[in-house]
Amino acid sequence: MSSTQGSHSLAFRVMRLCRPSFHVDPPLRLDPADLIVGEDIFDDPIAASELPRLFDSHVSNPTDSSDLSYRSRFLLHDPSDPMGLSGLLVLPQAFGAIYLGETFCSYISINNSSNFEVKDVVIKAEIQTERQRILLLDTSKSPVESIRAGGRYDFIVEHDVKELGAHTLVCTALYNDGDGERKYLPQFFKFIVANPLSVRTKVRVVKETTFLEACIENHTKSNLLMDQVDFEPAPHWTATILKADGHHSDSNSQTRHTFKQPVLIRSGGGIHNYLYQLKLSSHGSAEMKVEGSNILGKLQITWRTNLGEPGRLQTQQILGTPITHSDIELHVTEVPSVINLERPFMLHLKLTNQTERELGPFEVLLSQNGLHEEKVVRINGLQTTALPQVAAFSYTDFHLNLIATKLGVQRITGITVFDTREKRSYDPLPDLEIFVDLD
Repeated sequence: MSSTQGSHSLAFRVMRLCRPSFHVDPPLRLDPADLIVGEDIFDDPIAASELPRLFDSHVSNPTDSSDLSYRSRFLLHDPSDPMGLSGLLVLPQAFGAIYLGETFCSYISINNSSNFEVKDVVIKAEIQTERQRILLLDTSKSPVESIRAGGRYDFIVEHDVKELGAHTLVCTALYNDGDGERKYLPQFFKFIVANPLSVRTKVRVVKETTFLEACIENHTKSNLLMDQVDFEPAPHWTATILKADGHHSDSNSQTRHTFKQPVLIRSGGGIHNYLYQLKLSSHGSAEMKVEGSNILGKLQITWRTNLGEPGRLQTQQILGTPITHSDIELHVTEVPSVINLERPFMLHLKLTNQTERELGPFEVLLSQNGLHEEKVVRINGLQTTALPQVAAFSYTDFHLNLIATKLGVQRITGITVFDTREKRSYDPLPDLEIFVDLD
């Protein structure tokens, strides 16, 4: 698709440079045994053993060059003949499909179709998209001195495709015609960039661990071999890819470390799932919770097609569950291994200040759940535990003296922190299960 104005001596010809494809010519060939006997002949070992002798007496050697009758031209000479691969490669005959993440490479030839020599040729090539204009070639500083009659000037341009939608390859030439007239030749070659794959993500949080599932779907008409699907975590996060257990020998394991087998995603909607385990580092835990950031990171994806055409994409930042802002964090650090009925035990807790200012003093108590149910686990002694002020981003350790009044699996409920200065209560600690035994 090109457009020019007026009569010009020069004309651009554009061919996309990409990996060639196999020349497939499915032949109409057969095995002579299929014409005489059925496939069930191999069920009889005796008849199958007589088959080679039978055909040796009736069919000449297919590889015999002295046979000029061509009567064996439809016979299978090699087991690979039915595949139709002739051993030839075919150069691209059209622009074809161009996908995001690929490198668009084009061979451009400017031809002089007149009977006169043209001189001082300034050539420019650029890519136009909806957002920008990218210069690929400019010979303004060193024009082509001349292109003889019937001659041509060739060059190659490359562009990393980073936008979807309509693209236009603009080729222009400013030159002196045979009669000395300065002429300007523009030509436009349009193509569409499509999305080669889609990435769908799911985020699940289990306690202190975040799991990210990425589903990659192939939208192209060729198979994609995924060389790399790496997750680059945001600051303060660490990522580990989780894979299914494989049963391989030690020799295969060594080979696998030397050569990483690519993952095949088939054409026309094939999918593959990746699972990553993400953890928040202890150093950045408090800072992340204060900032409330929920950015997990992004995926880096590289692939190749059947004949090695490379591609690369990077996703946008993947967001996780929003981290809620909490001024303090209360959690249990140690529970006794043995808890006996109606015997006091000590519960070790840690109170962390996650703000930039000093908080407290505090009181720790067991709050009622509003159902007026009798608590099985109670505080032994004073019903409130006083805690001093806690500096910014600091913590304090303390113990609660508790006692259990029933056997079996019980719950410690309602451990609440009360700020005596600001007169506010924080959310109670999640219920904690314990096992109460006899002495």
